[in-house]
Amino acid sequence: MIVPITPDSWMRVRRALDATADRFAELLVAARAVPARATVHWSVGETAAHVATLSKLLVAMTDPGAGPFPFPGGKELVRETVVDSVAQLNEVLLGEFTERDPVVLARLIRADISRTLEATEAVDPVAAVPWLGGARLPYAGLLAHMVNELQIHGWDIARGARLPWTVPPQEAGLFFDLFLLGVIHHGYGRLLEGHGPVPKGRITVEFSSPYTATRVMALTGGSVTVEPPNGRPDVRLSFDPVTLNLMLFGRISKSRAALTGKVAVRGGRRPWRLPAFMRIVRLPS
Repeated sequence: MIVPITPDSWMRVRRALDATADRFAELLVAARAVPARATVHWSVGETAAHVATLSKLLVAMTDPGAGPFPFPGGKELVRETVVDSVAQLNEVLLGEFTERDPVVLARLIRADISRTLEATEAVDPVAAVPWLGGARLPYAGLLAHMVNELQIHGWDIARGARLPWTVPPQEAGLFFDLFLLGVIHHGYGRLLEGHGPVPKGRITVEFSSPYTATRVMALTGGSVTVEPPNGRPDVRLSFDPVTLNLMLFGRISKSRAALTGKVAVRGGRRPWRLPAFMRIVRLPS
C-alpha cells in the first residue's frame, strides 16, 4: 500500500482532529486577552480567524448539506491557488471573514470540526476530493491537513502568548502519511508550479520516522511520485514529525532542525541532491 490509509489510520486521524480542535479552542480562550502577536503579520485573533476560514472550507468540502460556498468567489480562487499563492488566498478569505474575537472563533471552529466529523462518518477515507490548484486529496488527507493547521497555528499562538502547546508526534505524523503521500499519489495538479528550473535526472529521497510509514518520494523531470523503499535512494532522511512539519511551514529553519538531529540526512548515494529536491517539493512557509 503506497498511501497507508487503513481503518486504523482513519480512526486515528478522526480522533486527532477532534482532540486537537478541543485543545486549540481551549488555547484561544486562554490567549484571548494577550496583546502579543501570534506571527509577524497576524494577531491571535487574526490567526484564529484564518483557522476558522479553513474550518469553513473543510465543511464546504465534506458536508453535502452545507449550502452555498462560504466565501464569494472563493471556489474559483481555491481551484487556482498553488503553493506560492496560498498567502494571497489567505488574505482574501480573511478580508471576507471579519470575526476576530478568539472566544467566538473557538466556538465556531469547534462547531465546524464537529460538523465535518459527522459528515464524514460514513465516507470512504481513500476516496479523493478536489483541492487547491486542481489537486485531489483523499478524505483521510483532508482531515490530516486540518489537524496540521490546528497544530501549526496552535504553536504560533502559544509561542506568542507564552502558553503551553504540545503536539504528539504520532498525530503530527498523520500529515506525512495521509496528506503528503495522499496528495502526491492522487494527483497534486498545479500545486508545485513556479519552482524554477527542474533538476536534471531523477532524485529519490527516502523518508523514515518511528511514527510514519517509510516511503520514497521520487522527482523525475518535474513530476513527483511516491514509491515503496527500494534500498538505493539518493538521500535517506530521518525525521521527527513535529519538527519536520514546523520546518516545512517555515516555523523553524532547516539548520535548526538539522542541529537538533530531528531532521537528519542519514546517508544515501547522492545526499547533496536534497536541496534541489526540496526546492521543488515544498509547502507554503
